[in-house]
Amino acid sequence: QVQLVESGGGLVQAGGSLRLSCAGSGRTFSLYAVGWFRQAPGKERAFVAAISWNGGTTYYADSVKGRFTISRDNRQNTVYLQMNSLKPEDTAVYYCATTQRGIGRTLSSYDYWGQGTQVTVSS
Repeated sequence: QVQLVESGGGLVQAGGSLRLSCAGSGRTFSLYAVGWFRQAPGKERAFVAAISWNGGTTYYADSVKGRFTISRDNRQNTVYLQMNSLKPEDTAVYYCATTQRGIGRTLSSYDYWGQGTQVTVSS
C-alpha cells in the first residue's frame, strides 16, 4: 500500500507559477511511476503529466506542454509539478497517482491516489 499527499496548491494570478509536491510513503515509491491529473468543476478528471520511476520518461498533456514540468527526487520520495504561465483554465483540483505497472496517461493506469490540492488561477 502506498499513500500519497499533495501540497503546494493555492490562489495565483494568471501568468504566475506554482509548484505542486506529491510525497509518497514507503521505500518502494522510488520504483513507481507517478502521474498528475486534474479535475475542474463539472468536468472529468484529466491527465496532466507523468514520470517514470527513474525520471527517464515523461509525458505531458498538450494543454500544458511547454508550461508545466514534472520531476522527481527519489531520495525525498517526492514528485513535483512545476507550473508556469498559469491560465484561468488551469483551475482545478490536482491529484497525483502512482503505480508499479509503468508510466501511463490514463486514470486506469494508476492504482493509488492522493486526496488532491486545489489550484485556482484568477484572471
